[in-house]
Amino acid sequence: MRVLITGAAGFLGSHLCDKFLANGHTVIGMDNLITGKTANIEHLAGNSDFLFIKHDVTNFIYIEGELDAVLHFASPASPIDYLKLPIQTLKVGALGTHKALGLAKAKNARLLLASTSEIYGDPLVHPQTEDYWGNVNPIGPRGVYDEAKRFGEAIVMAYQRYHDVETRIVRIFNTFGPRMRLNDGRVVPNFIAQALRGDPLTVFGDGTRTRSFCYVSDLVEGIYRLLLSDEPDPVNIGNPSEMSILDFAKTVIRLTNSSSEISFIEPEDTRIKDDPKVRQPDIGKARRILNWEPQVLLEDGLNETIEFFRPRVLREK
Repeated sequence: MRVLITGAAGFLGSHLCDKFLANGHTVIGMDNLITGKTANIEHLAGNSDFLFIKHDVTNFIYIEGELDAVLHFASPASPIDYLKLPIQTLKVGALGTHKALGLAKAKNARLLLASTSEIYGDPLVHPQTEDYWGNVNPIGPRGVYDEAKRFGEAIVMAYQRYHDVETRIVRIFNTFGPRMRLNDGRVVPNFIAQALRGDPLTVFGDGTRTRSFCYVSDLVEGIYRLLLSDEPDPVNIGNPSEMSILDFAKTVIRLTNSSSEISFIEPEDTRIKDDPKVRQPDIGKARRILNWEPQVLLEDGLNETIEFFRPRVLREK
């Protein structure tokens, strides 16, 4: 296949580029580098099957030649990003998705949208299944990301039904691994960086909020299988192994052999409201349709991620 991956210089996008190239496909990577980094794809320089184009996908997208698939992964994707880049987050979810769909339609290509577990908001159903409509605050600080992705799903389904564009939607749950940004505000890089520095690990509330962490190689495998499948409706991809943030903090301290302590901060002191209290994917559909489930153990994935961050934290000193 010849595929376009938007957001190619980001955490997930760069791993997707690697996956498709390793499987013998030709990849065009596109990114405006607002949150992505060329360091994530510099190892692909000189690869004749990879082409990088710096471009803002909220503008018209032109790709010469045939195209088999468009994977739309361009978007700010962390709480810090929502606060710094709220308009850009909304635009890439709406206008960017529209432009990606227009390209897919023109090329008769299949489009896969990177959606998110955040479309479920602070869920009233647990674990979250694909038929749950969510509990989202549209005007809260997180709303710019949540509603951008919800709109993205809606326009993808509209193009599928009205224009007969072949589409796929992946709802991504918390994913971690090498190439995450060190200071992007998400819990995995935050805790690892704090532990490696010997700083207190900051836990919001009493630490009972839960997350389910999926290693990046497992996620990418699920996305690849979804693109090649015949499933037109959204599919959850994530790790259903749920744990409290407090237990996760303790795990990071142990694996880094850190002397860090845990500092509890009242949620009211944070700049992000509406933080989900629980998060766990129901992956029954992925197991049934894609024959997929995560393979990498949390501690194995964390060790890989810690070793990625260790030299970067040391360089700060």
